[in-house]
Amino acid sequence: MRVAIAGLLHESNCFSNLSTGLSAFEQGSLRRGHEILAEWAESQHEVGGFLAGAARFGFQIHPTLVAVATPAGPVVDEALDHLTAELMERLQAVPRLEGLLLALHGAMVTQRFPHADAEILRRAREVLPEPFPIVVTNDFHANIAPELVERSTALVTYQTCPHVDQRARGIKAAELMRGILSGDARPAQALAKPPMVIPMPFHNTSREPLAPIVEESRRLEREPGILAASVAGGYPYAEGPWRGPSVVVVTNGDAGRARAQADRLAELLWAARVRMHRELPEAAAAVRAAMSSLRPPVVLVDMGDNIGGGSAGDGTFLLGELLLQRAGGWVVVLADPEAVEAAVRAGVGGDFCQRVGGKRDRLHGDPVEITGRVRLIYDGRFVETQVRHGGQRFHNQGLTAVVEASGGTPESPNLLVLTTRRQPPFSLEQLVSGGVHPERQKILVVKAAVAFRAAYEPIAGEIIEVDTAGATSVGQAFLPVRG
Repeated sequence: MRVAIAGLLHESNCFSNLSTGLSAFEQGSLRRGHEILAEWAESQHEVGGFLAGAARFGFQIHPTLVAVATPAGPVVDEALDHLTAELMERLQAVPRLEGLLLALHGAMVTQRFPHADAEILRRAREVLPEPFPIVVTNDFHANIAPELVERSTALVTYQTCPHVDQRARGIKAAELMRGILSGDARPAQALAKPPMVIPMPFHNTSREPLAPIVEESRRLEREPGILAASVAGGYPYAEGPWRGPSVVVVTNGDAGRARAQADRLAELLWAARVRMHRELPEAAAAVRAAMSSLRPPVVLVDMGDNIGGGSAGDGTFLLGELLLQRAGGWVVVLADPEAVEAAVRAGVGGDFCQRVGGKRDRLHGDPVEITGRVRLIYDGRFVETQVRHGGQRFHNQGLTAVVEASGGTPESPNLLVLTTRRQPPFSLEQLVSGGVHPERQKILVVKAAVAFRAAYEPIAGEIIEVDTAGATSVGQAFLPVRG
């Protein structure tokens, strides 16, 4: 069984002014051919699952192209054209190809295509027409367009948020491919989309109201004749008519059953909407609560500057309050290459006095003046070996400086981690690699929504979600996106 493996993934935030060009994929991860094995084989990503499944089921694999970029603004059309053209060329070069395992995010937007994932699959179908089997994986945050289901042979999404089952879903996709190629599986799939948007605080699949619905999808997959059942929460910050949650059920040849079960799960989502409301504290109140907490470290979740959702990564609302209220023992990570350069000029041990953050746009606060000393400068690379959201093993946040800001103590320092590139807080190694021990600090600020929990919940004494402004603010999801 000769099977190609490919991936082209981006989560596009239409409120962000950070456009995503080819260089963003080159900085993220752009691998070709056997480079894919070195980068992804041991990862917890679905591409790692493709490779593990291929070995388990005896496929002769042909890795083609895998491109991943950090969530940001829409992908420029030239980047989409370049990457898809190369992918199609590589697919056509594989002799006697029998199947394709294709990882797509499901919430990619470009200047021309509000559902770019469906366009990628359309182009694939031009060179691999029906009935050639293409099994697609999507992120839990996919906004699944009907064309994506129509053009794929079978589609599965992650079942968890934080995404800790990506590798398993990649193996599931490979299992589906094995069944298709052996003739044991004849996928019939149905898509159902309740007319709603799920606010990001409720995307946690380990808690109500999504937990029992996702568990029902898992139970359904154990029924004979059900090949896959996926509940996707959707991505509220992307443009397009199909924004919002989705259900995809794949059966073995029974289209009616697929439709009935997809509609049933969608009705469960619709019924749960009345429980999807929560008042979050603003920055000032959240910092006061963290300072008075008896359960450190307290994690303050900067909802409006969720890097994993495409935000700027340099929001200053919480940092400003920490300074104003003279909090001690805090850690804040900011993506600010100019401040990194200033720290390099000062050198390790040198004095640091700079305005940091608030530089990418006017959504995320104003720059804040920080005084202190440069504690460490390093290359910003780290490795995550545990099962964490995103599934990526190798990370590079660019040249990084750790600044010990004024107002702390030797035992409870105030630490500002300045990165050159935006890095979502999916891994504690982001801090540990810079000599920061998060479990010893009093307050940890994470620019996230739900994804951080896989790494931070085991050490957190308390978690406070904060209603901050920004490209990923909770209320922003319900505003018209920018065209």
